[in-house]
Amino acid sequence: MRKPDSDLPALTGAALAAWLGLDVAFGGVHATVYNLDVLLAARASALLLVCLVAAPACRGNDPLQVTTIQLGRSLNPDKTVATHTTRFKPGDTIYASVLTDGSGSGTIGAKWWYAGRLVSEPTQRVSYKGAAATEFHIQTSSRLPPGDYKVEILLDGQSIGTREFRVEK
Repeated sequence: MRKPDSDLPALTGAALAAWLGLDVAFGGVHATVYNLDVLLAARASALLLVCLVAAPACRGNDPLQVTTIQLGRSLNPDKTVATHTTRFKPGDTIYASVLTDGSGSGTIGAKWWYAGRLVSEPTQRVSYKGAAATEFHIQTSSRLPPGDYKVEILLDGQSIGTREFRVEK
């Protein structure tokens, strides 16, 4: 005889048939046990269907993608930019925060340009599950010359976007 599931009430015979909504007059206890098996099989099938349909959505397997490029003078503890700006002083450290979403690994790069010349090209190998921020910065031991700059962000060698900024006296 089947051991009852822990979440089913401990009922037998007519009480079990009534709980299941069965008519005891048509089949007696044997029909009740048979219909309990059908009920349990249907419940297991429904649970399996929910798992198969919902599992891909729950896994969060969207590929790693850049969602935002931020510029500023300082960072928050989570590596996002604290105060956004595109105007800097020659002695400032300039931060670029690359916000990503999705799950996966990749190489994020930042190409820093001044007067049409590439001045720095750092990269970071990352592996994230969900939203994250990757920080890059540029500074010199002397002062940055005034003028127009830009930072180009790359994901796995593919350009994702640029942000232009200016260093002023």
